[in-house]
Amino acid sequence: MTQSFIHNQRADILARINTAAIKSGRTGEDITLIAVSKQQPDRRISDMLAEGQTVFGENRVQEAQNRWRDRFGEARPGIKLHLIGPLQTNKTRAAVELFDVIQTLDREKLAKALVRAMENTGKTPELFVQVNTGEEPQKAGVRPQEVDNFIKTLRAVYDLHPCGLMCIPPMGTANSGQAAGPHFALLRKLAVRNGLAKLSMGMSADFETAIAFGATHVRVGSALFGPREPRQAPPRQQEILS
Repeated sequence: MTQSFIHNQRADILARINTAAIKSGRTGEDITLIAVSKQQPDRRISDMLAEGQTVFGENRVQEAQNRWRDRFGEARPGIKLHLIGPLQTNKTRAAVELFDVIQTLDREKLAKALVRAMENTGKTPELFVQVNTGEEPQKAGVRPQEVDNFIKTLRAVYDLHPCGLMCIPPMGTANSGQAAGPHFALLRKLAVRNGLAKLSMGMSADFETAIAFGATHVRVGSALFGPREPRQAPPRQQEILS
């Protein structure tokens, strides 16, 4: 992918965000574009940085450390970094140290670990609660009927005050904004009921629908960067020795 490709893709996405925002009574400045950089090669990240993109989303703590602490360490102070993938409790300290926003808080055990990590590091990333709107057994997230009590517990027991909610609609809705609409509507309803202002919902195929339902943050990967390159397997021992 060339610099001009990245430039054109980002300009197109920002224009579409602005159009969708205006239709919902807002402006493009009300919507945060999160460039989902997971598994993208460094050259595309460099091109995106050159275009002025400052908000990025990563799925894995280790991958994000390798990129933003090591290879892109000089750029890191000007970047707002979101964790948008599942977080294991044994990686909470590393996540709290690295990320400005953690979008996948979904259980009390993780809340407890986050409190400890924040106390030990002195850092307080913004938190979103992930909601499993499709109630899929294989997917992380709080079930919709448990969200109210979970947020009350976060506030009362752990003194954690999430700023918003996040969801990933079921896979079957990925290419249909209309199919994802009920999930976005549910997330907005839960956020309003709990006094939460931010909604992270909508990806490459459905971010315009998400904006129509009130999204404040959209997570766009392939529509910005192009298809992800396949992971390369580590070299075999014989190849290392030869």
